[in-house]
Amino acid sequence: MAARVEQLPYGIGRFSIRLYLLLAALLVIVGWGIFAYSRQFVEGLVVTGLRDIGTMGGATWGLYISFDVYFVGVSFAGITMAALIRLFHLEHLRPVSRMAEALTVVALILAAFSVLPDLGQPLRGIVNLFRYARPQSPFFGTFTLVISGYLFASLVYLYLDGRRDAALLAQQPGPLRGFYRLWAAGYRDTPAERARHERVSFWLAIAIVPLLVTAHSTLGFVFGIQAGRPGWFSTLQAPGFVVMAGVSGIGLLLVIAAVMRAVLAEREQLHEGIFRWLGTLLLLLILTYLYFMVVELLTTTYAGHHHEVRISLSLLTGEFAWLFWGAVAALVLAVIVLLLPFLPPGLRARVPATSPRWALVFGVAALVPASLVALQGLNLLTLFSTGAQRLLAWLAVALALLCFLLLLPYLSRNVVAAGATAGILVNVAAIGKRLLIVVPSQTHGTLLPYAEGSYTPTWVEVSIVVGLFALGALLYILFFKVFPVMEVHAAEEGAQ
Repeated sequence: MAARVEQLPYGIGRFSIRLYLLLAALLVIVGWGIFAYSRQFVEGLVVTGLRDIGTMGGATWGLYISFDVYFVGVSFAGITMAALIRLFHLEHLRPVSRMAEALTVVALILAAFSVLPDLGQPLRGIVNLFRYARPQSPFFGTFTLVISGYLFASLVYLYLDGRRDAALLAQQPGPLRGFYRLWAAGYRDTPAERARHERVSFWLAIAIVPLLVTAHSTLGFVFGIQAGRPGWFSTLQAPGFVVMAGVSGIGLLLVIAAVMRAVLAEREQLHEGIFRWLGTLLLLLILTYLYFMVVELLTTTYAGHHHEVRISLSLLTGEFAWLFWGAVAALVLAVIVLLLPFLPPGLRARVPATSPRWALVFGVAALVPASLVALQGLNLLTLFSTGAQRLLAWLAVALALLCFLLLLPYLSRNVVAAGATAGILVNVAAIGKRLLIVVPSQTHGTLLPYAEGSYTPTWVEVSIVVGLFALGALLYILFFKVFPVMEVHAAEEGAQ
């Protein structure tokens, strides 16, 4: 080995009181999600808001499938970024490569877990998958490409990428030494081994990129080729899924990179150029997706069948309007935030500075009326009339907008904060868009003469989804407490 490590880097194996409290809180949330799922497993799907389409006026797919699509989408950008960094030698983005790879693996695990509650009887669903699977169906492609092939390829890529670091860390005594030796599997970092390693990783990266596009397109085809379901039958479903996957994945990667930069104090490796590059790519993807939205809406409202028009109107002015326009607003605000670093320096200097503390105050204040409206919507509160709910919703919007306006001067001077803020906004929009893809076509898109339906998730569904997020955060934190979040050998070679 050319280099030796004096101590385990990036906080590996070191736990503070605050970290223990965070892990304990995440475990509590995961436990609550497991409890909620136990109620569903015992009592059935009747404890959820899911109901049959048409006769029961509901939706058979709801929050679970929406977040399955969301998690699969988040996973797309992770391994794609890692593969593109290797293929095109984007060395300035190398520090976020492993974060992206781990994000893909964790997101795919969460996607698999989010499907299981929707099955009602998961074991029966898994058994029937092998008994009655049809290769002609997009569902078959979703499970084989996404859950099996995609996850396996991502795990292999993460293993190969970390093997050299594992061999380096295995030289140091400690409780994790056996784990690093197992991961290294005899890797000695000789020139021949390094060349073989680079060659295998290169060809795996080439194989992964078309696999990812095919997998996400197949997920879009699950919706897009259903000719009897207005709102889903569209040529833009598959490319829209791919583009929104890139938007949500890169947005979440920006948030993770900003958190790692602050926690690890790695300002030199996680430099502003990374956030500027990822932010520019995110900006282009958002503009592309907004173009897709405009084209689809113009097509359906101008010349669409009256069933398509009915769904479009439910999004534009009906009961889903708040979610649709909220997602659009989040995407537009993200575009504004990402454009701030491109302002001329002289113009940025003339923007009056404001304290982000006041923005935080108004942001927290906006959560109060928003939470009350959400709890009332979940039937956990019955304190407010419909008019009062609307007033609370508008109050939350006004406070959130004020928070955003106060943050603009700060974001115009801070590329990292701007990237993280845009990442949060686009993921909020991505969740809203996933719900809009899944639900309205079931409640308002039937071709039979049924009345319009409705879908409201219960506390069980919300608890399970929140528990999945907590599980993902727990897995991500624990992994990077036993393995370096960035390449150790790259940091040492740069220091020599």
